[in-house]
Amino acid sequence: MSDTFEPNASSFGASQPSSVWSPEGNSDLNFVNQVVDKVRDELEKVLVGQEHLVDSLVASMLVGGHVLLEGVPGVAKTMTVNLLSKALKTDFRRIQFTPDLMPSDVVGTNVFNVKTSEFSFHAGPIFSNVVLVDEINRAPAKTQAALFEVMEERQVTVDGETRKMGFPFFIVATQNPIEQEGTYRLPEAQLDRFLFKVHIHYPTMEEEVKILQRFKTDFTGKKNISGVEAVVTPEELKRCMEIVESVHIKDELLRYIAQLIEETRVISDLYLGASPRASLSLLKASKAYAAMRGRDFVTPDDIRDVSVPVLNHRIVLNPDQEIEGVEPEDVIREIISKVEVPR
Repeated sequence: MSDTFEPNASSFGASQPSSVWSPEGNSDLNFVNQVVDKVRDELEKVLVGQEHLVDSLVASMLVGGHVLLEGVPGVAKTMTVNLLSKALKTDFRRIQFTPDLMPSDVVGTNVFNVKTSEFSFHAGPIFSNVVLVDEINRAPAKTQAALFEVMEERQVTVDGETRKMGFPFFIVATQNPIEQEGTYRLPEAQLDRFLFKVHIHYPTMEEEVKILQRFKTDFTGKKNISGVEAVVTPEELKRCMEIVESVHIKDELLRYIAQLIEETRVISDLYLGASPRASLSLLKASKAYAAMRGRDFVTPDDIRDVSVPVLNHRIVLNPDQEIEGVEPEDVIREIISKVEVPR
């Protein structure tokens, strides 16, 4: 069994071990893999590396989840989301969170029309298909709270009237782990609404050289970005989601997921364990990874591989562990090593 707990390039790429079940003859899984490959191909016209990031975004879309990206400035967080929206035949909006941003600036407000003497609703930028919330921790709690309802229920309530979001609806938020001055910590209730929290790291030396080569005669990247085309329709994405939902998972693996979550609630290293929403997120994400790997059934490795990005933002370390420099990922890996894997 693999010791890798986070997805990597080889996890989803074409070069799979011969022991991995092949989707040949399964038209549904072939369709999912064709859609995923088309999205990857478009993003690779601009991006270098970042396979983990791309696959996490695609997997989240396949189950209707949201993603929180954390990384230092300049590692292509915003660009990746922008490119992803271009590869989909959907609308895209970007919201720059700032300390003076109000909830109405996000969800919209009712405006009085003098001519008709009536109020009319002016929709905010959240009414889109792919929404990038840039530097989400720059806005105060009341503005962050404007996302609670829409992230969980795909609807917005303003002045007692509820308005549904269109399909697809996908929020990607970013935050910088370094610059904490003037930021507001995300409440646990909001963190729990993100399927994944993905840490984006610096590229390797070889990848950095490729980046320089790709942009040496295209400083702004406009030439490369203009080549990204819309290749996936909402209808195709919806079909993919239905196929992923039908991926089989044994009852033994459901119990394995429950045991992993239960361990987060009893281990002494943690002040706060994972919620039942985390269990459902593990279930959904493992099904997405199984389909992207060409299988119509979930394996323990699928669950192990999604455990870190699904759980790392849902648990809270005890103060003693924080002082000692323990990371949430360390505790999650310890839990994975302790819980017996179904045979």
